[in-house]
Amino acid sequence: MLNTSRALLLFAVLGSSFAHAMDYRIETVTEGLEHPWSLAFLPDGRLLVTERVGRLRIIEQDGRLNPQPVGGVPEVFAAAQAGLMEVQLDPEFASNQQIYLTYAYGTAKANNTRLAKARLVDGQLQDVQVLFSALPAKAGAAHYGGRLAFLPDNSLVLTLGDGYDLREQAQDRSNHIGKIVRLNRDGSIPKDNPLVGQAGAAAEIYSLGHRNVQGIVYDAELQRLYSHEHGPRGGDELNLIEPGNNYGWPLITYGIDYTGAQISPYTELPGLEQPLLHWTPSVAPSSLTIYRGELFPQWQGDLFASTLAERSVRRIRLQDGKLAGEEVLFEELEARIRDVRSGPDGALYLLTDSPDGQLLRVLPSQ
Repeated sequence: MLNTSRALLLFAVLGSSFAHAMDYRIETVTEGLEHPWSLAFLPDGRLLVTERVGRLRIIEQDGRLNPQPVGGVPEVFAAAQAGLMEVQLDPEFASNQQIYLTYAYGTAKANNTRLAKARLVDGQLQDVQVLFSALPAKAGAAHYGGRLAFLPDNSLVLTLGDGYDLREQAQDRSNHIGKIVRLNRDGSIPKDNPLVGQAGAAAEIYSLGHRNVQGIVYDAELQRLYSHEHGPRGGDELNLIEPGNNYGWPLITYGIDYTGAQISPYTELPGLEQPLLHWTPSVAPSSLTIYRGELFPQWQGDLFASTLAERSVRRIRLQDGKLAGEEVLFEELEARIRDVRSGPDGALYLLTDSPDGQLLRVLPSQ
């Protein structure tokens, strides 16, 4: 533990003046990470962390950063927002040692998001297989999505982006731009995907009309799939994802272009889904988790969204499956927070996005 700070958390329920004060402390577990992006917990107490520049790192049980990066990581296109993104363990990791990685592939003129799996053996990746490459390849280095969630039917969902300059393509069912896709864990296409068999449609598509989805989590208790995405200038969204639904980008939006120009005159249109909530001005949501630990009983079942622009974590309170208010946490860190995870020990874990990024752990003060 390198550093400890204390803060006061105010728990507020929408429509009520009741507030409950609760102390927490934030420990620095690890420093010296170069733009860390994603965190995964190994069964033996170690952790895996991706660095956007293309490195996969192991953090030992005592918080020491293993100086030797994991070998065998696929080559990534690293520039601006592009690079190595998500790391997730297979739900059967204890028996198959498989992990999944998302990353940008290609060149500055032709790139997109890719999903691969491999076996983690003695600090090396073996049997690396590319499972999916988003198409078409596009120019630039922005809006890749890149988050993963596993569903109880042995499939996974992968979030994608609109490439920034290709927003109209988010409504085109023939490609992967601005979509969430669903795959089997071997990369094959589930037969019950919503667009399977439709002429001209990409069979991997699970939902469409997205801008840049950088948070997704499956709530096994309520059997719901939540995601959030970056809006333009305003209009960041939290959505409940249903197969085949169209979430509207760019036909409807609560945001405007960065130039101040109007993107769409509509915030609602028939057949297009409304967000559960939206944030204006933009908070720039970067990851999403659901808290199921024991250390903070008041947080049980709530969603937590890390943010970059707001430099915070948004606690999204759920009560009987319905939104019941929000609160802004951890602003005292004054840091862009790239990832938030509910840990197996009941703590909340954060990754800060900087050239000298940190892994932080949030614990009760007592």
